[in-house]
Amino acid sequence: MGALTSLKLCAIPPEDEALRDGVRTFLRESIGGVAPHIRARSWTSADPGFSRELARRGWLGLALPKEYGGGGRSAFARHVVAEELLNVGAPVGAHWIADRQSAPLILRYGSDAQKRFYLPKICRAEAFFCIGMSEPGSGSDLASVRTRAVRKDGGWLLNGQKIWTTNAQHCHYMIALVRTSGAPEDRRQGMSQILIDMRLPGIVVRPITDLCGDAHFCEVFFDDVQLDADALIGEEGHGWQQVTSELAFERSGPERIFSSIVLFDEWLAFVRTSDGRTPHAVRLAGRLLAHLASLRAMSVALTASLAKGESPAVEAALVKDLGTALEQLIPAAIADDLYSRDGQHVPMELLATLTYLVQVAPSFSLRGGTREILRGMIARGLGLR
Repeated sequence: MGALTSLKLCAIPPEDEALRDGVRTFLRESIGGVAPHIRARSWTSADPGFSRELARRGWLGLALPKEYGGGGRSAFARHVVAEELLNVGAPVGAHWIADRQSAPLILRYGSDAQKRFYLPKICRAEAFFCIGMSEPGSGSDLASVRTRAVRKDGGWLLNGQKIWTTNAQHCHYMIALVRTSGAPEDRRQGMSQILIDMRLPGIVVRPITDLCGDAHFCEVFFDDVQLDADALIGEEGHGWQQVTSELAFERSGPERIFSSIVLFDEWLAFVRTSDGRTPHAVRLAGRLLAHLASLRAMSVALTASLAKGESPAVEAALVKDLGTALEQLIPAAIADDLYSRDGQHVPMELLATLTYLVQVAPSFSLRGGTREILRGMIARGLGLR
């Protein structure tokens, strides 16, 4: 069981905690009047202007080296800002993936030229990234991807399709996991990561409208897309090792705990009133807060591991699985509470926020890896398979 014993509970350093007050003041002034059912969309809601304002204040690329335009701070600094943004439902979807995982991936595996070109743009909110992992017929089974890049004319020729690509219609670049040799039957062999300019000829992006009327998921088609030789990130054939390292960033952050937090806060505000307080609601609030506090402590411990340059893939899978279970429990439990009240008045904005979360919550355990895939990883980490 040693694979899951490396995380140590820890506190966020005081110098990073000190960021909170300034971020909170900015958020109150900038989005304080936005309705909760809108804010509940948070990291799937893209607002490039808002992202540029964060960059102007130095809140993007906080953990990147100063030589690339970053803040030169630890991963804890970004964690603090991320918590504050998600806690109020800020529209961070434009820059989120670039800041969270694309930039650390390029910093770790990219060439000097790639670092100099992309990282300053990410820090200035001038380069937004999407992730090219899932494919039709593959789901969370990344080892079965079929999109292929072959060497041609001094570069790469790309053909294939990606799906469930968040905010691809707003992004300048994609980092994609593709096959550069072998066949899908080879599984983890012959896979590489490539960087794609989304403006190139041969790329078609089609947004997918979901049950809530949102269209942040997309399918992306590649038809004889010509890429330069320097599109390759890291080493050819090492894509699987690199992408599992990247997924530790995707699965460990507060967004895997806070997707329902705007609803939770609205419900808590109601429960604190004389009209909303009931013994059942008070007990439920304590139960949910206990879950939230425990998972937040685990997420902070993961941040400490990432700050050390480690790649806690199994631990991140555990936090993601437990976190999305809580994210799904919150709207289900609140719905049970509110709709069991006999004719009691419930604020319409609370009901509107609940309606959105109930509709979107099933996706929480799909995005970033399905529950079944994650539990398989955890079982291997525990030596059970």
